[in-house]
Amino acid sequence: MDEQNAVASAPSGNTLPNSAGALFQLFRDGTPRTRSDLTAMTGFARSTISARVEELLNAALIRPAGENSSTGGRPPSTFTVNPEARSVLAVDLGGTHARIAVTDLATRVLSERQQELDITKGPVAVLDAVGRIGLELLQEAGRSPEDLLGVGVGVPGPVEFATGRPMSPPIMPGWDHFDIPGHLRRWFPGPILVDNDVNAMALGEHAVAYPQVANMMFVKVATGIGSGIISDGRLQHGAQGAAGDLGHIATPDGDATPCTCGNSGCLEAVASGPAIAAQLRERGFDVPNHAAMLELVRSGDLEALRTVRQAGRQVGSVLAGCVNLLNPSVIVIGGVVSTAGEHFLAGIREAVYSRSLPLATQHLRIVASQTTARAGVLGASALVTGHGLSVENVNRLIG
Repeated sequence: MDEQNAVASAPSGNTLPNSAGALFQLFRDGTPRTRSDLTAMTGFARSTISARVEELLNAALIRPAGENSSTGGRPPSTFTVNPEARSVLAVDLGGTHARIAVTDLATRVLSERQQELDITKGPVAVLDAVGRIGLELLQEAGRSPEDLLGVGVGVPGPVEFATGRPMSPPIMPGWDHFDIPGHLRRWFPGPILVDNDVNAMALGEHAVAYPQVANMMFVKVATGIGSGIISDGRLQHGAQGAAGDLGHIATPDGDATPCTCGNSGCLEAVASGPAIAAQLRERGFDVPNHAAMLELVRSGDLEALRTVRQAGRQVGSVLAGCVNLLNPSVIVIGGVVSTAGEHFLAGIREAVYSRSLPLATQHLRIVASQTTARAGVLGASALVTGHGLSVENVNRLIG
């Protein structure tokens, strides 16, 4: 596996359990800890703990967090992760826009920009713009490329995760097999990790809104439709990184609408934003794009509401199979079409609860995204910190 795009959630395989990198993992839940806490948790000698804490302090990866209450004598010092130690450049590329942000190690956004950026202009034009904007945002945040722990990029198509290269992406002409990490390395020297945009969104939503949920799905419905799958607390990529490609599953009703992937009747062809807009145009409405479709829905037009609800049912009919197969406890619906309101979500819930097994839906929640437009950049940031703050990489930063 290409180290520059190593899976963020992979087991560390570390052979130095008493290393500074291993000790650092105990701080990542955000709880301040004393040296005594660490000694009790690890069973290591106090001298070993003190030496490793000093290494982490010298590398600025942890910082003092005040003093605990004392039962007598000098109060013990506590330590916690220093989110300012490094920064992350997080990039969320959509079909027609980009959101780019600089974050700290706690995914707090330090500077941010959203820009119209057409993915069909090709990788060189799009990534050159990302490079320029990224440098400007780093300057705004008072950081430099050398401060970066890494760069995380979400793109709207299938990605071979080991290399960070898009693989036959339907809505990304000219991007097939393009070396995204190699191109961005002209601006940014550190690790560059690339994933499907919905996988990044799933990571962002999970980290911010559902950190205690072990099994969830994030479904994006916008220009395309895709999903990110978190199972047993870990993002699932599949053998080649194609897991979660929900939009190209055939709908159960056998619709013959042609899809951009070359097949017909795919969910994306009948329930994405452009597909809903096309259906309304066929019925005489002036909706040149899905933004206009959303305005029509928000105006309360009954035909638009019925069309959106039916699209929700079609998404739900495909999700019902996923529920039976994966048994998530939460399904988060995001993407611009999800902003159509409760009619879309109601259609999804109606199909899922009627088509899935009762045991699988017993405690299932189907909810709108809480991170909304920021899910992608927050997830791209989490992708980098998950990889860059692993045991081996923390040891490398210190060494």
